[in-house]
Order: sequence, then C-alpha cells, then structure tokens
Amino acid sequence: MASGKPGAVQSSSDDQPEILAKAIRQHWQIENSLHWVLDVTFNEDHCRIRDRNAVQNFSLLRKIAINLVRRHQASKASLKGRRKMAAWDNRYMEQVLTGFFHA
Repeated sequence: MASGKPGAVQSSSDDQPEILAKAIRQHWQIENSLHWVLDVTFNEDHCRIRDRNAVQNFSLLRKIAINLVRRHQASKASLKGRRKMAAWDNRYMEQVLTGFFHA
C-alpha cells in the first residue's frame, strides 16, 4: 500500500481502502459511544485521578458498573439515574449486583 507520496499512510493489511475505512469508522463509533456514556454517567472527563494505575482501575470499575446497571431493563430511568438509584437504595444495589430483579 506504500505509494511513496509524502504523508501517505502505510499498512500491512491487504484489504481494500474502503473496507479498512469502514472498519476504522466502526471502531471509533464504538469507542466514542462508550466514552460518551462514561462521561455522561460518571462525569469521567472531570475525574481528577492522575496516577496511571488508579486511572486504569477506576476505568475498569466504571465499565463494570455500567454493564451491571444496563442489565436492569425494568426501570425506565437512564443509566445515570439507575446508577444513582443503586447508590440510594441498598435493595436495588443488591439486585444490580446479583442480577436477581424483583418487581
């Protein structure tokens, strides 16, 4: 894929440029939507944690929390709302953590 032009991007892939472009767009669509959810739900962009290990640990914990809260579909509240409900109500938190949801 080397064209010899200044600024040309090189790749070891033999796929057509259109296929590569589609794959890249899909990757960034997923990445951007996850980042948006993390920022809206946890206000992640304003997090003041700077230690590299702590940043990675808290990022993982936030993703786990989002996945746990997403499982509860009975509530019409947003992810942020369900997260707050879990913080305020120990029974709801137990349901989120165990996956056993009662009416």
